[in-house]
Amino acid sequence: MTTKLKNLGPGLLFAGAAIGVSHLVQSTRAGADFGLGLLWALLLVNIFKYPFFQFGPRYATATGESLLDGYKKLGNGILATYYVLSFATMFTIQTAVTIVTAGLASSLFGDFESVKIGNKLITSTEIWTIIIIVICLCVLVIGKYKLLDKLMKIIIITLTISTVVAVTMALVNNSDPISFKQVLPKNSVEIVFLIAFMGWMPAPLDISVWQSLWAVEKNKETKQYTPKSALFDFNVGYLSTIILGIGFLMLGALVMYNSGESFSNSAGIFSGQLINMYTASLGNWAYIIIGIAAFTTMFSTTLTTLDASPRAMEKTTQLLFKKSSKFNYSFWITLLAFGTISIFLFLASEMGLLIKVATILSFITAPFYAIISYILISSKHTPKAWRPSKKLHVLSILGIVFLFGFSIWYLTTL
Repeated sequence: MTTKLKNLGPGLLFAGAAIGVSHLVQSTRAGADFGLGLLWALLLVNIFKYPFFQFGPRYATATGESLLDGYKKLGNGILATYYVLSFATMFTIQTAVTIVTAGLASSLFGDFESVKIGNKLITSTEIWTIIIIVICLCVLVIGKYKLLDKLMKIIIITLTISTVVAVTMALVNNSDPISFKQVLPKNSVEIVFLIAFMGWMPAPLDISVWQSLWAVEKNKETKQYTPKSALFDFNVGYLSTIILGIGFLMLGALVMYNSGESFSNSAGIFSGQLINMYTASLGNWAYIIIGIAAFTTMFSTTLTTLDASPRAMEKTTQLLFKKSSKFNYSFWITLLAFGTISIFLFLASEMGLLIKVATILSFITAPFYAIISYILISSKHTPKAWRPSKKLHVLSILGIVFLFGFSIWYLTTL
């Protein structure tokens, strides 16, 4: 057991990347709007997505290479498609999660005075965005994977404890009966929310690529990171995302459901509303607990996405062009950092459209990632001993059908 605990890493990084806007905003909002009525949706989507996330560490530790190497074996067209999709969405996704983190930092640690540079007024949230990006950049460039691995263990433990404490506090202070009646949204607004809630829960499917890259890095650090220990690590991380998803759903249901409040569609503003409602409902002493839970949720996502996208782009560039080049990890992480800050400073008015495009791409490409990962893990490129069991085959096929239907439903309700 000691060895298993020591080998925890990529699974927790997966949890750190997944537990973000989908949990803090979407799960809490689901609880605020529907009580515990969408618990069925949260559990169902986690079950159907499970195989495709698990295939990342399974393939990486069974073969010693990432899913991207496997995609290359299936054809350059698949790898090139991944490259284009990743480049099209990585700046928007990084900007979106960083904005929420910056908004929380501003609420928790205080505002900066606005600074005017030329004709541009730099607000407090924009200053916090720059500070957070710089901090994450230093952690990743100086400490590299080893520091990220250690830091994420602390972050996930802090996040879990603070969330459990917050849920316990809300339960203790709750005097109303808790209803477990499940509901199916009916009008168009509610259906669109359900689709968005399930689409981002626990995360977009391409994160499986990220975890395969982290698994390869972990294997360089310790030769004891076997397929068996990798699956244990992943299951711990995945179970954490489910438990915390339920936790945030309960928080929304216990504190915000039937409150009569009007909630903002802006993730940053909504996060502030969440913290303020807890303070009003449970007392000022609850502020720090909820604040820590919210901030660690978003900081972990900001940190892991800033590491994962450059790592994936570096590897894909090497595989497509068959050589090392100046387009390495340092190049991509610098480009992503400056691109994120630039989008926020100069294209803030277009963020809604950019996020919508990124969201649509994540939704409609989910079946693509599911199918190619399933083909790869079931093929001759994966050692026979680590190909899926019959039960996992059945769940994978059901998952692919579910994701196809889900994508079609989403596109017909846009």
